[in-house]
Amino acid sequence: MLTERELQISPIVQESVLHNTKTLTTLHNLTASLFGVGAGILGLESYLGFVFYLVFSLITSALVYAFRVRPGLIQESHDPGKSSMERYFRSSIELWTGGLFEGLSGFVLTWTLFYGLVRA
Repeated sequence: MLTERELQISPIVQESVLHNTKTLTTLHNLTASLFGVGAGILGLESYLGFVFYLVFSLITSALVYAFRVRPGLIQESHDPGKSSMERYFRSSIELWTGGLFEGLSGFVLTWTLFYGLVRA
């Protein structure tokens, strides 16, 4: 957590944090539909389909962390208070599980649609 002095020197803009959250949620919603297409075409059923969604959603979050968040943390590592994930998101949990439940309905819809189209 940043101290008051650090926030005065380099304030965190809440609008930017909110924008990052919305962008991540949109990404999870779009990829959830793509994962549903993949699970339907592969013919996955029951728990295997949900495990497929969970694994690939976590991979998506890991890729966002690796290519977007981590380089920003490395560049700002010379400032001790700025190397926190809270500069980009409200918490680190939000990065990993933020869009997990929001994208679930889109996943299930496209999963059942493409499963029905392939198996018909």
